[in-house]
Amino acid sequence: MENNEHIVYILKCADDTLYTGYTNNLEQRVQMHEEGKGAKYTRGRGPFQVVFVEKFETKEDALRKEHEIKQLSRKGKAELIRDKLKEVIKYENSKEL
Repeated sequence: MENNEHIVYILKCADDTLYTGYTNNLEQRVQMHEEGKGAKYTRGRGPFQVVFVEKFETKEDALRKEHEIKQLSRKGKAELIRDKLKEVIKYENSKEL
């Protein structure tokens, strides 16, 4: 069975660095990072906090976005995370109306 969820995520590592990745199962992927079985970069850098998640309809779109994010500076990634957080807060506030 193919999972149609394509997710790009950013993890904040315990050493305050950021890791960007792609998955089709975020919960399982974060668990792998926590167990030291994820990307080589994240080994020994846990625990992790998911600070950005974006879902896509196709794997190609998700991988394109992942590449785009990886080209950003730390400041650029921080702005992306902040903008996404503003969207979430705006959404939560609109639900209260």
